[in-house]
Amino acid sequence: MLKINSNFLNLKDSYLFATVGKKTAAYKKEHPEKDVIRLSIGDVTLPLAPVVVEAMHKAVDDMSRRETFKGYGPDQYCYGYESLIRSILGSYARKGVQLQPSEVFVSDGAKSDCGNILNIFSGENTVLVPDPVYPVYVDTNVMDGRNIVYMNANAENGFLPMPDEGVNADIIYLCSPNNPTGAAYSREQLKVWVDYALKRNAVILYDAAYEYFVTDKSLARSIYEVEGAQQCAIEICSYSKTAGFTGVRCGYTVVPQALVREGVSLNKLWARRQSTKFNGVSYVTQMGAAAVFTEEGERQISENLNYYRKNAQTIAQCLDELDIWYTGGKNSPYIWLKCPNGMESWAFFDYLLENANVVGTPGSGFGKNGEGYFRLTAFGSAESTREACRRIKALLEKK
Repeated sequence: MLKINSNFLNLKDSYLFATVGKKTAAYKKEHPEKDVIRLSIGDVTLPLAPVVVEAMHKAVDDMSRRETFKGYGPDQYCYGYESLIRSILGSYARKGVQLQPSEVFVSDGAKSDCGNILNIFSGENTVLVPDPVYPVYVDTNVMDGRNIVYMNANAENGFLPMPDEGVNADIIYLCSPNNPTGAAYSREQLKVWVDYALKRNAVILYDAAYEYFVTDKSLARSIYEVEGAQQCAIEICSYSKTAGFTGVRCGYTVVPQALVREGVSLNKLWARRQSTKFNGVSYVTQMGAAAVFTEEGERQISENLNYYRKNAQTIAQCLDELDIWYTGGKNSPYIWLKCPNGMESWAFFDYLLENANVVGTPGSGFGKNGEGYFRLTAFGSAESTREACRRIKALLEKK
C-alpha cells in the first residue's frame, strides 16, 4: 500500500505569505475603491539594470544562430558558464575571499538551495534555527522529519542570537542581514559561531541573500571573511534582491572543498545531487547574471540598491518620529518593528490594513518570538513608501 510522507502533515496549513496574500485580496475585493499599498512580500519593483538587459539580449541572439547556440549547460549541468563563475569569484575576491571555480554552484535561487541542500544530510541530524525565522528553514526540515531546536532571537540580544554551549546541533541556520528582522552579524560574532560549529563538527548553512545591502564595514558580507569558515560553512546567495532577479531566478551556493564530514567531501555530494536532480539555469539568465558583477554592472545595481536603501530610511525615520522600536532599516531592506500599544501581530496587520490600507507581514508568522512584532519591506516604489509612511504616521499619532 502506498504511503505518503506524513511529515507534511506536521506543517502549518498555509504558508505565511499565502495567508497575507489571501487576506489582502479579500479586503481589496470588499473595498475596490481603496488604494492598498503592499510593504509585505520582499519583491523588487525596479527594472533590471541596462547592462543586464543588454547581456540577456545578446544571449538571446546567440540562441538564434547555429554557431553560438547553447543546449545543456557545462559540467553535467550543476555548475555555471565560465563567465558567470568568473564574475562570482571576482565579487568574492573584492571581499578578500578566495574561492575555486569548483566550489561555486549556480542555481535558480536561494530559496531552492536552502531546501535542496538538505538532500546531502541525514534526516537524523538535529537542526538549530533562530526564532523568528524565515519559514523555509523550518518547513523544509519538518518535511524531512528532522529534530528542530530553536534559539531565541529577541530584543534583548538585538535579534542576533549567539551559541548556547549547552546545545548540540548538527546543522545551523544563520541569515545575515536577517530575514525577517534586518539585524546583521559582525565578523566577531560570526567567529564565535564558526568556532562553535568547528568544535561540534557541525555545518552552518549561511544565507547571504541580502549581503549587498551591507554598507557598514564592521559587518561581514560573507561568512568566509571569518577564519575557519571554509571548514564548516555553506553559503547560499541570490541575485533576486541584489540585481532584481525575483522574476528571472538565479542564485549560487558555495560549498568549499575543505568542507568534509565523515571522511566525505560535501562538495562532491552536492555536485552529485545537482547533476542528478537539476538541469541548470538557462544560458540567457546566466549571461544576464554574469553582467551583474562587472564594473559597470555593480555601478548600475548600486543605483537600484540605493533606491531601496532610501526607502528603508524613509520607513525608519517614520518609526523614529513615532518613537516605535525597530531593528533593520540600515544594512538591510527589512524593518522589524514592535507593534504599538502591545498589539498582537495579526491584530496590527488587520488594524493597519483596514485603517491605513497598508500591508505588512505579521511577526508571529516567523515564529513565537515574532509575536508582537511586524515586518515592513523597502522594496516598494519611493512614492508608495512615502505615502504608506504618511498614512502610518497619521494613524498611529492618533493612538
